[in-house]
Amino acid sequence: MIWFWVFLLLAANLNLGWAHINGAGEHPLAKINILKATLALHNSATVKAQPVLLGLKGEDTQWVNVDFMNPNSSVNDWVGVFSPAKFNPSTCPPVNDPKEQLPYICSAPIKYKYANESSSGYTKTGRGSLRFQLINQRADFSFALFSGGLSDPKLVAISNFISFANPKAPLYPRLAQGKSWNEMTVTWTSGYDIDEAEPFVEWGRKGNLQLRSPAGTLTFKQNSMCGSPARTVGWRDPGFIHTSFLKNLWPNYEYTYRMGHLLSNGSIVWSKIYSFKSSPYPGQDSLQRVIIFGDMGKAERDGSNEYSNYQPGSLNTTDQLIRDLSNINIVFHIGDLSYSNGYISQWDQFTAQVEPIASTVPYMIASGNHERDWPNTGSFYDTTDSGGECGVPAETIFYFPAENRAKFWYSTDYGLFHFCIADSEHDWREGSEQYRFIEQCLASADRHRQPWLIFAAHRVLGYSSDYWYGQEGSFEEPMGRESLQKLWQKYKVDIAFYGHVHNYERTCPIYQNQCVNEEKNHYSGVVNGTIHVVVGGGGSHLSEFSEVTPNWSLYRDYDWGFVKLTAFNQSSLLFEYKKSRDGKVYDSFTISRDYRDVLACVHDGCEATTLAS
Repeated sequence: MIWFWVFLLLAANLNLGWAHINGAGEHPLAKINILKATLALHNSATVKAQPVLLGLKGEDTQWVNVDFMNPNSSVNDWVGVFSPAKFNPSTCPPVNDPKEQLPYICSAPIKYKYANESSSGYTKTGRGSLRFQLINQRADFSFALFSGGLSDPKLVAISNFISFANPKAPLYPRLAQGKSWNEMTVTWTSGYDIDEAEPFVEWGRKGNLQLRSPAGTLTFKQNSMCGSPARTVGWRDPGFIHTSFLKNLWPNYEYTYRMGHLLSNGSIVWSKIYSFKSSPYPGQDSLQRVIIFGDMGKAERDGSNEYSNYQPGSLNTTDQLIRDLSNINIVFHIGDLSYSNGYISQWDQFTAQVEPIASTVPYMIASGNHERDWPNTGSFYDTTDSGGECGVPAETIFYFPAENRAKFWYSTDYGLFHFCIADSEHDWREGSEQYRFIEQCLASADRHRQPWLIFAAHRVLGYSSDYWYGQEGSFEEPMGRESLQKLWQKYKVDIAFYGHVHNYERTCPIYQNQCVNEEKNHYSGVVNGTIHVVVGGGGSHLSEFSEVTPNWSLYRDYDWGFVKLTAFNQSSLLFEYKKSRDGKVYDSFTISRDYRDVLACVHDGCEATTLAS
């Protein structure tokens, strides 16, 4: 039996490797051999960036023009954006071979563009101009011109330094549900340590007296990272992460809030003013709309790094959600969030990208392989997918109501919904700590008040006809549903969601590989099986399907998209799959039922009875 489990674990890691190749690719910044950069400064080569001072009107994002000239121009020239602006060789790792050159630059840029993108005539004239969009990242910036391509970079010229007017400003708020239904948490990033300023949130119902709630402050250091690049060239100071807990909210009310830092001289540095709508009381009948997707990642609106098409659908998904934000109440991003893969600067880029969404509705997350996995660190999969982050940035930068933030499983309620969020990067098998949590979470759902029971995890613990899962033969993550399907059946889970596989797929209501309902677009009556949905097309490279379509697979789409659930009341639910490219509905179904249908006895889902009267 032991060898059987060893075999399955090996198969799981092999499957992950293929899935990674199939879907994720190489991080654009990983292509740069920055530790091998050499000095090739040229007296006639110049780089000039303007404006010099950004954010004079309080902006946290601004466009910058970079003009450059290189008398020895070539098609491989590129311009990197560095922050902090000054290179510091003293932080470079030691060189073991005395014949090797000591590194001059030991931090990767935060983004880059090829010089010839500016003009088709660059290689002839040596003159070019690029536009970069910068966000406030708590430090100044410089722009470096390199020749030699990404693999053999030679520093030709470096620009003047530029910065935001207040680089320490409180930015990029992320809302999340607290541990009770009437609590909202606000998490944000700033450059202020608690020794310098006291963080808090000023908030209240519109038009009412505003309250002030203190915030806790966290950060993480380079030695908290588990490996490279997060511990080496990918390291960048993450600033300070503040979280405030807004409690005793009235249900379904609109609140305004702003983050503040009280300085020692009595003055306050304020953020912009934001607003959110509080959660409905559990079981309360009201229109409730939930968005679910995985594997979105981030992309650059200025086109930086994008010739590699690393996350080609990311901005489309983000922008569709922003357009429909007035019709969204809560978002679940179920793993593979930023795909920073050890380049810590990218977390700022990601939080800035989702800020219009996350500052307005709760942005709930799950852990994926690109957040957590690293060898010999306790992750269930012994791979290097996190780039050495081993979960630390994700669990610090975002709040989620877990009992232990290092263990990414938790439950949360929203009105008519009860959500059980699992962590597929830790052991979920029967007998494990997480298995006990999952059963407790499912069992705790009051199906009279919260009829819609949702399970979610990053990896496909249920069903997927992804190409590599098909090659492996089980159409699932190895050992996935073998342990959990009896819980889904016993507690009558309505829908189970997964990411990891970068496409969309919906199954029939299913138990033990068998469809238990012949309907495709409308389900009513007894809950006798769980519908499994892969919704990993948030933005990353798409994953191919198996050539074989299992009979349980009702709809497959090789495209980017997300799911929207709309609960109209305790008896009626609408499911919609929308493409990110146009926001239109391409797959849908409805569920209609009464409370007695949830209570009804089904195969492997019956309560104990007695003949006693």
